[in-house]
Amino acid sequence: MTKTGYFKAALQASAGVMAVMALNAPAFAQQAQADEDEEVQAGEGEFLGVIDIGESTRSIQTGTATPVTQVNREEIEDRQASTIAELIDSVPGVSLVNGSTPIGSGINIRGFGANSTYGTDQKINIQIDGASVGSEELYRIGTQLFTDPLLYKTVEVIRGPVGGFEYGSGGIGGTVRLETIDAYDLLRGQTGFTAAQTLGGYVDRGETGWNTSTTVAAMPTENFEFLANYTYREGGTRSDGNGNPISNSEFELPSFLVKGAVHFGADNAHTIEATYNQTETAERDKPYDSFETTGGAFGNVDRDTKSRTIVAGYYFDPIATDAVNLSLVYSYADQEIDQEYVPGSSPLEGTPSFPFLTGTVNADHRYETSKVTLKNVAYLTTGGIRHNLRTGVEYVRKDRLDASAAPGGTDERLAAFLVNEMELFRGFTLTPAVRYEGQSMKAIIFDGTANETPISVSYEAFMGGVSGRYELPFGLAVFGSWARTESFPILDDLESAAFRDQAERGETWEVGGAFNRTSVLFPNDRAAFKVNYYDSELTNATSQLGGATEVYIDGFEIEASYATASGFYADFNGNIVDGEFLNGGGVIADWNNIPANSYRLGFGKRFGGFDLRSESILVEDLYLDGVLDTEGYYLHNLHAIWKPQVDGLRNLSFRLSVENLFDEFYINALATRPGPGRTVRGTVSLQL
Repeated sequence: MTKTGYFKAALQASAGVMAVMALNAPAFAQQAQADEDEEVQAGEGEFLGVIDIGESTRSIQTGTATPVTQVNREEIEDRQASTIAELIDSVPGVSLVNGSTPIGSGINIRGFGANSTYGTDQKINIQIDGASVGSEELYRIGTQLFTDPLLYKTVEVIRGPVGGFEYGSGGIGGTVRLETIDAYDLLRGQTGFTAAQTLGGYVDRGETGWNTSTTVAAMPTENFEFLANYTYREGGTRSDGNGNPISNSEFELPSFLVKGAVHFGADNAHTIEATYNQTETAERDKPYDSFETTGGAFGNVDRDTKSRTIVAGYYFDPIATDAVNLSLVYSYADQEIDQEYVPGSSPLEGTPSFPFLTGTVNADHRYETSKVTLKNVAYLTTGGIRHNLRTGVEYVRKDRLDASAAPGGTDERLAAFLVNEMELFRGFTLTPAVRYEGQSMKAIIFDGTANETPISVSYEAFMGGVSGRYELPFGLAVFGSWARTESFPILDDLESAAFRDQAERGETWEVGGAFNRTSVLFPNDRAAFKVNYYDSELTNATSQLGGATEVYIDGFEIEASYATASGFYADFNGNIVDGEFLNGGGVIADWNNIPANSYRLGFGKRFGGFDLRSESILVEDLYLDGVLDTEGYYLHNLHAIWKPQVDGLRNLSFRLSVENLFDEFYINALATRPGPGRTVRGTVSLQL
């Protein structure tokens, strides 16, 4: 399909949806969802009643200079995603690598992160409840983020480094932060007991998948809360838009979460909280190269993958002062991959080349990351300047099992950070951030002879940035930022004398504008947009980036929404990106890890407990050095949500969606296998 055809199809689909909405508008003009109601007062003691304010599907973060997007629990459930990657692909700047399966998939932000060879390049920081998760450069095994979306209440994506200095170093692409569900939110802060159940499934050309998620939560008193969740997800072999099976796409994914907290002291200012989170899968006779659909030269393996996080923390938040909000948190993230070669699956078996591969395909991998973070958040006023001051220190230790093509060892780091959001005068906010990090790595490497050589490397650096935002009249704001971060050497780099003593350096400039205002075209409607331009440069490249020594990326990220009090809403976001790299020979070429330009447009209408939504996705052709690398495509999705009010049940909802309505065949620019064809999904959720 040509680009003209894409736009024509998008306009036809959108026009149809708008026509339906126009026919229904008079009948539903006075209806809106209860959770969108706002109580408004004209003056002290004068209540004007309940006024419906138009709300879209996702709140655009116009009040900050940081390019950040938050996906809340409602959207997590509405999207019915199988993976976190599939959930956040609607965020501008985020692209997927085979995002529909938990194994062999990854997240790419602004051209960094997962690629078709490695699950990660250390340019994206990922945290679950504050625990740093993810592997390093595991060849052909995608394990960047291995968990289930239904375990979480929010997912936050910070694009670029400027908003991520309190979470880690090296986040040139950005930071992804996930927070697990908890009893307090499920019970809305009220004491008691509740249980929630979600049951969903999909149909894809006769193949099916299903998932179930059961949660129990209790707050017998205001001093104690407890939650337990079990989620099981199973997917069959997917089919592409041409009806061909996508090999290596089936999976089984059991997960569970246990979380509890105790509050004590005056005004319950003290809290001790602990969380255990685990996801695992077992693959049998599957390709070692998890990015591909066949075993190829590597052959197949039996592989068990387990990812778990443990978080335990003490929190002190006294009501008497805003200068103290202290937390001391220990976290442990463990990712274990056990695999064994399946005899007879490699065409190289029996040849002189095969012994070289046996160590790789039989290698077991394990990453254990322990972290202790002491942090305080203080709200202060000094000399008329308001401060939101976040300071902290942390110790991080990563232990990696020694394996073929994946050297083991220890990586210890000590860091300190300071972020100070200052309101200098009305409408103007300046936020400097600084992070110090010191590193010590130790490993024993094979030196190419018969000897094992101990290696020890130390590195330290200061990094940081500053952002500013000025709020103009009528809801307008302008902002800009500069940030410089460093991605320290990793254990893989210890085998290279050229890489082990230097860090990758990233520098990013950003500028943009935002608008957020109610009653723009009609009473109590709401319009918002945020446009961000960024320019990033990576130097001293040492990670596996296709021979690049420097990378230059710039682009626009666009978010916009409009909603009326009668329930009509529209959302749009776009990602326009360009990138080049310098290789070791001094030649500049197009950066082959950038995504294609993409645009997402949605229209919806809420009425009488229903939410009907139409979503169009347009991805342009991607050309690298003048040659077509990946063809563009157009996808159309339909969503229907019904939330009836039933006595004795809370959060009862029915969700039905049709993804890739026109059964389009497509391959994402960074993917190694096609995307799924037409898929019908359905979910039923309820809470007692």
